[in-house]
Amino acid sequence: MQKRCLWYDTSPEPALPLAQLEGHDTCEVVVIGGGITGLSTALHLAEIGVSVTLIEAGDIPSGGSGRNVGFVNAGLWIPPEDIVNALGKADGERVNTLLGDAPAEVFSLIERYDIDCNATRTGTLHLAHNRQGEKELARRVEQFQRRGAPVELLEDDLCHQHVGTQRIKKALLDRRAGTINPTSYTRGLARAAHGLGVKMHTQTPATGVIRQGDDWQVMTPKGSVKASRVVLATNAYTDSDWNQVRRHFFAGHYFQVASPPLPDKVAGDILPGKQGAWDTRTVLSSIRRDAHGRLLLGSLGKGEGKPLSYIRCWANRVQQYYFPQLGKIDWQYTWTGRIAFTPDNTCRLFEPAPGIVAVTGYNGRGVTTGTVVGKGFARYLTCGDDALLPMPIRSHSPIKAKSLWAAGYESGFTLYHTGQCLRLLA
Repeated sequence: MQKRCLWYDTSPEPALPLAQLEGHDTCEVVVIGGGITGLSTALHLAEIGVSVTLIEAGDIPSGGSGRNVGFVNAGLWIPPEDIVNALGKADGERVNTLLGDAPAEVFSLIERYDIDCNATRTGTLHLAHNRQGEKELARRVEQFQRRGAPVELLEDDLCHQHVGTQRIKKALLDRRAGTINPTSYTRGLARAAHGLGVKMHTQTPATGVIRQGDDWQVMTPKGSVKASRVVLATNAYTDSDWNQVRRHFFAGHYFQVASPPLPDKVAGDILPGKQGAWDTRTVLSSIRRDAHGRLLLGSLGKGEGKPLSYIRCWANRVQQYYFPQLGKIDWQYTWTGRIAFTPDNTCRLFEPAPGIVAVTGYNGRGVTTGTVVGKGFARYLTCGDDALLPMPIRSHSPIKAKSLWAAGYESGFTLYHTGQCLRLLA
């Protein structure tokens, strides 16, 4: 098993040959962070003629934008009514509407810029792993359908046909959603933005932001960029103390494994409609197939630093539970991405200073939320209107005891997976 991200090796979209920033540049907007949020912001600004320079500390992609599961999901992890209860009716329904339409935004960009990212648009499946999960899915279906969303509850034989396992009796099919190769999608956004004139530099971390009159100067190891507005799109990969985004999330992780390509005669009954799936476990398991027929499993927690034997044991346990017909699998890949969590499971949009906008806390929904936030930032920076953002820009108190939150989450994930490996949990 290789400790390597599958998406990098199988991306149809090649990486752009970009260089480190050297010297000094001037533009209207500088974007810090070359993931989905930063690239969507830059692309939507470039579409309306705004000059943009984007800097990325690593390559594009190097963080969670290229390492996630590749689900193009609608909404947040929590159901619509929970969002309304957390944010109030007006803001909650705003989130439900804009993020409910978020998959359409992703697929629109894919089509408009001919991004080759193995996109499927056949929906996603939320799997009820026990009776309590079945009740939860029924609750979600009622709430989604009341808002006109194209979702349905698949039961018994119809459910088995869609998923390919007898373990699951009910599943929520959300037809708004789909899957992608996330590395390809991110590279495609970069190609599109670059083609519209966005200046882009990799291996260029921002080392600080300094006020200069009415403008901001973003410092880098070998140069700087001067602009009137700055976008902080570093999210879960924010490491620098000067960057206020760091105060507004606690880090979590998500690990995945991938099999070799499996022929249809062996695995053709598993997710035959190409939907991505995840279950209702306390610590969820994700399941999908890639464009080459591989089986991918994933879960919350850090795979890095754990023995490969531990990762393999967990993967075998989940695969044998759901898909015993596959026999023994020789897993080929494993990798981990970082997630920005918040205590209330909703993202934070804020202005650390006049002319600077920031976002964090996608809680595992970065593909769609990042795309929508980028479009909303472009509108806000040019018109002062935040109506296209999933929630208003407002002040937030920094998260207290971040290290305790992060340690508690990771400890809980590890304990749960250990229970699965020891067969104490199904």
